[in-house]
Amino acid sequence: MHNYEIGEYFALLAKLMDIHGENEFKTKSYSNAAFTLDKLTEPVSDMSPSQLYAIRGIGEAIGKKIEEIIATKSLSILDAYLQKTPPGILEMLKIKGLGPKKIVTIWKELEIESIGELLYACEENRLIKYKGFGEKTQKNIQESLEFYLHHQGNYLYEQVENLALTLQQNLNETFPNHQHIISGHFKRQMEWLGFLDVVTTLPATNLTNWLTDKMFKIEKKEEYFSCKGEDNFEIRWHLTNPDTFFWKDFTLSCDPAFLSAWELLPNFKLHPFQSEAAIFEQVGVHFIPAAQREQPKIIQNASKKTLPAAINPTDIKGIIHSHSTWSDGIHTIEQMALAAKQKGYEYLIISDHSKSAFYANGLQADRILAQHKEIDALNKKLAPFVIFKSIESDILNDGSLDYPEEVLASFDIVIASVHSNLKMTEEKAMMRLLNAISNPYTSILGHPTGRLLLSRKGYPVDHEAIIESCAEHNVVIELNAHPRRLDMDWRYIQAAVENDVLISINPDAHAIAGFDDCKYGVLVAQKAGLTKASNLSSFSLSEMMEFIEFQQAKRG
Repeated sequence: MHNYEIGEYFALLAKLMDIHGENEFKTKSYSNAAFTLDKLTEPVSDMSPSQLYAIRGIGEAIGKKIEEIIATKSLSILDAYLQKTPPGILEMLKIKGLGPKKIVTIWKELEIESIGELLYACEENRLIKYKGFGEKTQKNIQESLEFYLHHQGNYLYEQVENLALTLQQNLNETFPNHQHIISGHFKRQMEWLGFLDVVTTLPATNLTNWLTDKMFKIEKKEEYFSCKGEDNFEIRWHLTNPDTFFWKDFTLSCDPAFLSAWELLPNFKLHPFQSEAAIFEQVGVHFIPAAQREQPKIIQNASKKTLPAAINPTDIKGIIHSHSTWSDGIHTIEQMALAAKQKGYEYLIISDHSKSAFYANGLQADRILAQHKEIDALNKKLAPFVIFKSIESDILNDGSLDYPEEVLASFDIVIASVHSNLKMTEEKAMMRLLNAISNPYTSILGHPTGRLLLSRKGYPVDHEAIIESCAEHNVVIELNAHPRRLDMDWRYIQAAVENDVLISINPDAHAIAGFDDCKYGVLVAQKAGLTKASNLSSFSLSEMMEFIEFQQAKRG
């Protein structure tokens, strides 16, 4: 083994011991050993024990550990620390600007254990409140995290969207006499993608020359051409001719179970299709958007009648769930309200963090009164636009909300969310959630599983039981539209609607730009066929006022 390879064991050990708060003298001894090994010119693997132990900065104790590494390619003391360190914390050591001391703060004080969670915290402006962090440091860390994640292979839909749309435009402009379409998971509006599928009638020579000019690395696979650019994101090119173009696109933009069921339809016969619509006309099935080509049962529904029109971004009438400078938002309530009004929304529901969210400057009772006075004044100024008083109240460990009833009664709407102690069994999670849902002051259940896509799975829940309880207690379920959340999962939306439970597509906006996240909630809601009638944020101002009256009557 090279000296520097052995030194890496000690460098990592020193960092982990530092993170776990071990004796500073011991930690420094291992750090010094790594430094010494890196500077040695003679390989320690060729040394006798007496020669090794005599090296200044090594000694017998560390020398024996070097011998262990050479003999076993491992170090038992390091393995012990690795066992008790979450994988996400280890990954943070790869991020530029994050040393052990900052990682300790992130892990122990912010309770963050993954790269994705940390990026989300940066986006919510949470790091700057802690010692050792400032606005500039937070920005640098965020940029380093984004760079790191962009080279890991999987991307959120939102991260790929601009690339896909730009690629489609470039192909259409450069090769106008050929057909091209972005297909696959992107066309299906999946939450995240590992690669981008493109169907084209371009000849292989034209395609490879074009990609080579743009500095892509190309690899010929059995069924497609694969290429990667500087961002390391894979694009798969499916070469077809005009007779096979639409069928190839169709096969890529369906769930495999959906496609298998389609090919078994009595009238189906594979032949050249001249349009996407022709594929549906052949079997007598009404058009099914690519986003909804998931479960085979939708084919039967579409064979009987046209599918109901799914919700569109323009159907969102108001912004529900937004944060201001009163807690961890970037903009004031007035700035948020003016921006919402300018974008054509009819109302804004301000839902700053509650008192338990100390990390987010959550509101104590006296600050709530002051905030409500400000909202009253703004409502007079901005009428007929309305700002509603809300709170994102933390669900505590026993499922109660973190304000007494007299405080909760002062809000038009209460969003109940879990933000702390996320490592739970299903039994524990369900106890907390069901207790919160049964609270008469709960209007909306916020991001029900606490997941962060590609970063945190979220706590385990029984979706069926949640839906039943929300139906019983007239509680709306949030579809948090932040591209990293998209929670609740679209796969359970149809069941909620069938049980007369409203969904609410909410941006969880911490800045004005966050309003635009509503679109990503709409895109996944379309996969479930959600209609605007079943979405709370599609309610007009008058309908929202009726909803609030109902919620207040529910409180008794």
